[in-house]
Amino acid sequence: MHGADLILMLAAGLGAALILGYFTQRLGLSPIVGYLVAGVLVGPNTPGFVANPGLAEQLAEVGVILIMFGVGLQFHLEELLAVRRIAIPGAIIGMMSATALGAAAARMFGWSWPAAVVFGLTLSVASTVVLVRILSDARKLHTPVGHIALGWLVMEDVLTVVALVLLPTLAVGQPTASTIAVDLMVTIAKMAGLAVFAAIVGQRIIPVLLDRVAATRSRELFTLAVLVIALGIAVGAATLFGVSMALGAFVAGMVVNRSDYSLRAATDALPMRDAFAVLFFVSVGMLLDPAALLDEPWLVVAALAVVVVGKPLVVALLLALLRYPLRTVLSVPSALAQIGEFSFILAGVGRSLGILPESAADVIVAVSIMSIVVNPLASRLIEPAERFLVRIREGAEVEGDEGATTSSLDPQTRAIVIGYGPTGRTVTRLLRENGISPTVVELNMDTVRQLRQTGISAVYGDARHPDSLVTAGLRHAGNLIISGDAGAREITEIARQLNPRVHIFVRSVYLRDVPPLRSAGAEQVFSGEGEVALAMTEAVLRRLGATADQIDRERDRVRAELFHLPVQ
Repeated sequence: MHGADLILMLAAGLGAALILGYFTQRLGLSPIVGYLVAGVLVGPNTPGFVANPGLAEQLAEVGVILIMFGVGLQFHLEELLAVRRIAIPGAIIGMMSATALGAAAARMFGWSWPAAVVFGLTLSVASTVVLVRILSDARKLHTPVGHIALGWLVMEDVLTVVALVLLPTLAVGQPTASTIAVDLMVTIAKMAGLAVFAAIVGQRIIPVLLDRVAATRSRELFTLAVLVIALGIAVGAATLFGVSMALGAFVAGMVVNRSDYSLRAATDALPMRDAFAVLFFVSVGMLLDPAALLDEPWLVVAALAVVVVGKPLVVALLLALLRYPLRTVLSVPSALAQIGEFSFILAGVGRSLGILPESAADVIVAVSIMSIVVNPLASRLIEPAERFLVRIREGAEVEGDEGATTSSLDPQTRAIVIGYGPTGRTVTRLLRENGISPTVVELNMDTVRQLRQTGISAVYGDARHPDSLVTAGLRHAGNLIISGDAGAREITEIARQLNPRVHIFVRSVYLRDVPPLRSAGAEQVFSGEGEVALAMTEAVLRRLGATADQIDRERDRVRAELFHLPVQ
C-alpha cells in the first residue's frame, strides 16, 4: 500500500468530512451525520473519487483504540463497580432481548435460524465511539447517567467477546454442551489473565516508565510513551488473551488512570483521537452500498426498529423496575440506541463462517448509519420528555438531576493557583493563612507529590487544557491566580469560558502583554517590568528625600502611565 494512497485517502476523507460536518452542524444536526455521508460519497459504491476502503478501515481501528484508551483514562474502577448492579444484568437482558427481536425479524424474511440469531446479535451491541461522543456532547459522560451507560457498554463488549469465541464452535455441526462449556471456560480464563496482567503492569511497570519519561521534560517523549502503552496493551490483549483491541485499550486506559499521570495523558497525549474518530465514521459510510438496500428495504426498517425502539424500551423498563431516577430511565436507553464497530466485527465473523448471507453486511451498515443519525436527534428530546412526564405526575418533583453542575461549595473560599514558583508559593501561603483553600495546577510531578503530602490540593496537568482546570475545580472557584507567564492569555480565555464569574489575577513579564491579557478576561495583570519600574521609582524618590505623600502621588502617576490606567 503506497504512501500516496494514504495521503489521498486522508485528504479526501477528512476534507469531505469537514465540509459536510460543517453543514450538518449548521443545520442543527450532529456532525457525525456529515462524516457518515462523506464516507458514502468517497466510498467505492458511489460515482466520483474512490478512497481506499481498506486503509480507511485500518485507520479507523486505530481511532477506536485511542478513543477507548481515552475513556479508560477518565473512568475509575470504583465507578464501574458502583453500577454493576444494573450494568451486568442489564447488558445481559438487553442483548438477549435485542437478539431475539432481531432474529424474529430475520426469520420473517426467510433467513435460517443460525443466520437469524447471529443477525440479531449484531443488533444487540451499541457503539462505544458513538456513545462516548453523544454523552460528551451532552456533557453527561462524567455523570451517573454516563457511568451507567458506559458500564453497561463495557459489559456488552465483554459479552460480545464471549460470543465471538463461541461462534466458530456453534457453526460447526451440532456442538455439544461440553464443547461450549470448555470454550466458555477458556474465554473466562483469558479475561481473568488480562485482569491480572493489567493489575501487575499497572502497579509495577507503567508508573516507573512514566516517571522516567516525565523526568526528561520532553512533551514528545511523554506523548510517545502513552501511545505505546495504549497500542501495546491493546495489541497484547488481542494476541495473548483473545479479547478485542478496543477492550484491551480500555483496560490500558484504566491502568494509566491509576497513576498520577492520568490527567496529563488525557489532555496532552491523545491529540489525534478526534481525527481518527472522524475516520471511523467515514469508514462506516464507505461500507454502504445504497443500491443493495433496495433488495431488502423492509428488513432494514425492521432491524432499525429493533435498535432504536425495541432494545431501548426493554432497557427503560428494566431501569424503571429498579426505581432509577426519571432522567436515567430516559437517558441511558437513548445512549444505547445505536450500533457500530462490534456489529461489523460480528457480521464479518458470521460471513467468514458461512452463517450470514452476503446481503447482511449492507443491512447492518445501513442500520448503523441510520441509528447513528437518529441517536443525537433522540437525545435532544430527553429533557422535553422529562418535563412532560413530570407535569403529568401532579406534585412530583424532578428526580435526581444527574446532569446538574451546581455545587454547594462556596466559591469565595476556593482559589486555583497556576504554577508553584516563587510567586505561586507566596500566593498559596497567603490564601491558606486567610482561610481560602487553594488548588495548585503544576507540571512538575515532584512538586505535586510534595504539595499533597503537606495537605495542599494539587493537580498534575497543563492548565492550557480545559480538563486540567475543570479537574482543579475552576467551575466552583472564586479566584484564579496565574503565577507564570507561559500560556497565560490562553489559560485566561479558557477560564473565562468555563467560569464567567471567576476573578482572574495574572502575572506577566512584559508590559506589552498587559492589554492582551485584559482583553482576554483578566481583571488584574501584574507585569514584572512595571513592578520593577515602580520599585525603582520609589527607591530613587526616597533617596532624594521625597515625602510619603510625594512618593504615593508619583507612584500612582507612574503606574497609570505604565499600565494605561486613569490617574486617581
